Amino acid sequence: MGSLQPWHWLILAVVIIVLFGAKRLPDAARSLGKSMRIFKSEIREMQTETKSDAIEPPAPVQSQRVDPSTVAGQDHTEARPA
Repeated sequence: MGSLQPWHWLILAVVIIVLFGAKRLPDAARSLGKSMRIFKSEIREMQTETKSDAIEPPAPVQSQRVDPSTVAGQDHTEARPA
């Protein structure tokens, strides 16, 4: 008795068609399908990026030190602005 009978589903379908109109339902289903395809492709792309990051660790960043004596045109006796 707790489940919906077939005539309940029929009444529900008629109410939905009356509320939204027969024209808008296919458009809504089409846009929902497009949205789901975009969502799935984005999820798939994120998973492949995660897998490629796990396989190849990022390259270490190498810092370059600059010797103050080799920098031309800088005088270190100047006062720094506050």
